Amino acid sequence: MRILLEKLLINYPFFFAIILFVMGAFTVLTRSNLFKKLIGINIMEGGIFLFFVAAGNIKGGAVPILVDNPGVTYINPLTSALMLTGIVVSVSVTAFALALIVRIYKIYGTTDARRIAEMRKEVKERCQQS
Repeated sequence: MRILLEKLLINYPFFFAIILFVMGAFTVLTRSNLFKKLIGINIMEGGIFLFFVAAGNIKGGAVPILVDNPGVTYINPLTSALMLTGIVVSVSVTAFALALIVRIYKIYGTTDARRIAEMRKEVKERCQQS
């Protein structure tokens, strides 16, 4: 048990990233409100970003600036650059999803996914009866 706790303390960013991802996934799977689902997706994205940035970090590593220091271990900047790009895409997708949710609310009068599915089912049944 002691070894497990030591490893957990050493790798706390990974543990926290997994907790964030699981919280977001749980929110997406258990909530029917579209806004809450979108917040859950954003929490999951935060966990993924944290995981990749933590994976790119090297304990005791130096910032990769062009300085003549032989024998120094540098942190890989690629993961941070990729996650910055991912954050920009995430914000764009979130804005688009919010616009869609607002449009859905104007059409159906609710943001509850279950109620929207019921409304669509009722309309489909009426169309088949006609």
